[in-house]
Amino acid sequence: MQSPLIIAISGASGSGKSLFTKNLFNGFSAQGRPVQVLREDHYYRAQDHLPMEQREQNNYDHPNAFEHELLKAHLQALREGQPIDYPHYCYKTHTRLPETERLNPAPVIILEGIMLLARTDLLPLYDVKIFIDTPLDICLMRRMMRDLKERGRSIESVAKQYEETVKPMYHQFIEPSRFTADVVVTQGGKNQIALDVIKSHIQQALL
Repeated sequence: MQSPLIIAISGASGSGKSLFTKNLFNGFSAQGRPVQVLREDHYYRAQDHLPMEQREQNNYDHPNAFEHELLKAHLQALREGQPIDYPHYCYKTHTRLPETERLNPAPVIILEGIMLLARTDLLPLYDVKIFIDTPLDICLMRRMMRDLKERGRSIESVAKQYEETVKPMYHQFIEPSRFTADVVVTQGGKNQIALDVIKSHIQQALL
């Protein structure tokens, strides 16, 4: 069995990673190519042992917030043709859910997350590394709208988190990781030229 092609898509929170991932996924699915999508935020560490007050104070924009060791093990398993038990995470309780999802290997595996290119031990596992480069003011607006609508947050809490952790962690970890990317994409997930170029490259690699 041929090893899957692993594509890592990174960038700031709210940069358009999810939309770019969705458009890339839809492009391959329309061609009948099986694709699996893994999201880094599913690998936030389990925190059942911590009181809620402490969970709410933790820095979720630091690399240590993720169980990258498990993600690495899952990527290695998928490369070897083995299924994985994909974790799920709850943003309201700030911990991992007890249920997992059985995922099988596929010819194309797309990873999406903020710290994927900041972990040097994960870089050798990626075949294509993509960084979505979007101005921070746009990222903040998108993140605020998402957190208010989907995660039950207040404007004050989103703004406070952005100033205290999101922005500093972006400059410390995420922004420098763009230099490890094979492709830097501007204009977010709607950059059709970038999508076409990347799809063409991947199609050639799968031949």
